[in-house]
Amino acid sequence: MKRLFIIGAALAALVSCAPKAQQVVEEISFDTAKFSTGFESAWLAPAFDDSQWAEINIKDVYEAQGYEGYDGYSVYRFTFDLPELTGSNKDIKLMLNLAKIDDMDWTFVNGKYIGGMNTGFILNSNDVLTYYDVDRHYYIDGDDPALNWGGKNVIAIRVMDNGEEGGMWDGPVSILSYPADKMPETNNHFNESAIYGDIRSIETEDGMLNNTVTITNMNVEPCKGQLVLTDLDTDSGKTEVLLTVDDASIGFAESFSTEVITRENGRHVITAALDGKVLTKVSPKYILTPAAPAEPRINGPKVYGVRPGSPVIFKIPASGDKPIRYEVEGLPEGLALDAEKGVISGSIATAGQYDVKFVATNDKGTDSKDFSFIVGDKMAITPPLGWNSWNCWGLQVSQDRVRESAQGMIDSGLIDYGWTYINIDDAWEAPERAKDGRILTNEKFPDIKALGDWLHSNGLKMGIYSSPGDLTCGKYLGSLGHEAQDAETYAEWGIDYLKYDWCGYGKEFDKIGNPVREEYMRPYVLMGKILREQNRDILYSLCQYGMDNVWEWGAEVDANCWRTTGDITDTWNSLCQIGFNQTVQYPYAGPGHWNDPDMMIVGKVGWGSLHESRLTPDEQYTHVTLWSLLTAPLLIGCDMAQMDKFTIGLLSNAEVIGVNQDVLGKQAQKVWEKGDIQIWMKDVEDGKAIGIFNIGADEVTIKLPAAELGIAKGAALRDLWRQKDLSGRNADVFTVPSHGCYLIKAR
Repeated sequence: MKRLFIIGAALAALVSCAPKAQQVVEEISFDTAKFSTGFESAWLAPAFDDSQWAEINIKDVYEAQGYEGYDGYSVYRFTFDLPELTGSNKDIKLMLNLAKIDDMDWTFVNGKYIGGMNTGFILNSNDVLTYYDVDRHYYIDGDDPALNWGGKNVIAIRVMDNGEEGGMWDGPVSILSYPADKMPETNNHFNESAIYGDIRSIETEDGMLNNTVTITNMNVEPCKGQLVLTDLDTDSGKTEVLLTVDDASIGFAESFSTEVITRENGRHVITAALDGKVLTKVSPKYILTPAAPAEPRINGPKVYGVRPGSPVIFKIPASGDKPIRYEVEGLPEGLALDAEKGVISGSIATAGQYDVKFVATNDKGTDSKDFSFIVGDKMAITPPLGWNSWNCWGLQVSQDRVRESAQGMIDSGLIDYGWTYINIDDAWEAPERAKDGRILTNEKFPDIKALGDWLHSNGLKMGIYSSPGDLTCGKYLGSLGHEAQDAETYAEWGIDYLKYDWCGYGKEFDKIGNPVREEYMRPYVLMGKILREQNRDILYSLCQYGMDNVWEWGAEVDANCWRTTGDITDTWNSLCQIGFNQTVQYPYAGPGHWNDPDMMIVGKVGWGSLHESRLTPDEQYTHVTLWSLLTAPLLIGCDMAQMDKFTIGLLSNAEVIGVNQDVLGKQAQKVWEKGDIQIWMKDVEDGKAIGIFNIGADEVTIKLPAAELGIAKGAALRDLWRQKDLSGRNADVFTVPSHGCYLIKAR
């Protein structure tokens, strides 16, 4: 264990300008820790004697230090002194900068749980999402009673390794202090409550939800006392006592579970209190999207972009009772309509704008909609709507699973709202190319051409994945040296979308030595040119995580969308850090080219081993709302063969999707912020779309600051999720739940 008595430049600057009350302490740093495999709760307590434990270097995983083949729990302990303070300890904060951890951690200071990157709900399962390549940053208030100023303190970290390499690595660990009002921003603070709740909801046939409520205690000491569960119906304001347990006791890492019933179409809050102190508040799933009417309603975008002579594949998206009969008035020469499926196919030879009228009829009524085919040099005139296999199946993707998800898109009715693309991510490639260099599929995809033909016959499109390097992220064959050959093969298979992932190209890039923008662009320029030479439109999606501000040059390489961030995971921290940081990219979004903050994390996800998204229902509404305002590509990441009514409701709200597919193609900007409330706004064809977001831990009531947003006095307001006009005295007052939102249109 090494302690550094060095104050860095940033800390020195804080010391020089801070008043005496805002003191800081010297940085403390550790290269080693006391270590043991296994786990006992006593090991987390500060009084535990770890003198007989081994010492381990935290710059490398434990397999490299004599623990080969070990998987499971282990504990790291760090002991340090905090000096007596001359001022108030409430005026400072400590930040714990932990090393990377493979895979999960639960971090304690003097026996108090302060945070972790872990499943949050399932403590003893191999079915978990891991965070092996992420730095941990936790913080603790200087006046927290857990801290021992003027004495010994202990950080204890319980680590779970699910396989292969494990433990802490890429150290050192350090402890920094800051004046409380000058805490630096970081992209990964992971503090969590020591006691938290989870709800798993199962639909019943009578419009109710059977909810299993689980309360988990991560305090070293057990929770004891009278436990009371209450249910607040937020629509009516009525509170009901669900359960009272007089002598409850929940030990460390133990859980208490019970079942309660709620309505599926109203938001409820279930509160657990112990001896009157609130432990946690959790909300079951709730459906805001009204049921679609029985009569036809034509949804989706108003425009479709295609190049002259390229195949048109377009499904008229119409909800309502089936069967529906479709007509198109003014259908351009070269196109044909399948009147039973509503699928338009063919090609248009001459550039221009072709205005038509869609008509959908069933035995309940008729609907019509004006629509335009824009034949020119642009595709993706509105952001792509579809599905990608990665967030659910990872490298376990197969042709059968892709087809099952596509069938789920059809059977669930999502196809009736404009969802179109079915994209195969990594792991479809054979280990070797054919003798002539042609890329081949592996045994999991026995006939990709047949899959594409089936998708096209149903009005869906097929996407695929590759890399400009020799290998993909999953170590499958990339396109390096075979770019033209691969693009031609994709066209022959009927591919409509290419996700082109940087991964294996990093080795080529590193050879340059002094990278400039031209070198970041080089592999994408090459494939973009080749794709344009094919006899069909292949939407071009760059995946290089926002390097060199890709949004500034993505359109120059003929890309239609480009990732602006690293990979998303199904946690609030990941969603929040990615979504609410899309603040400088908006000028570069527009018809034909879109900023992409990554795929969606609602429904059952898991990257190869499915679990329910760990986002709360409120967070999932925030996710869909923010991505719609950002005019982002909407690519569903769950297994669409297993969607429940809640997930379908999230993805089938025509008015919310309409914000994303608006013909103006504007991206929202953050226009107002106060405390934990952020307001994001974008111009749409018939007014302004406004997202009101609460990123804080507590419910907030806000009156819409219309004048500050440039909204005319008396403007009509509409709640897009609930699809209802707002009127009355408090029409502009919104109570926004923690991590929740409202999506409003003003006109």
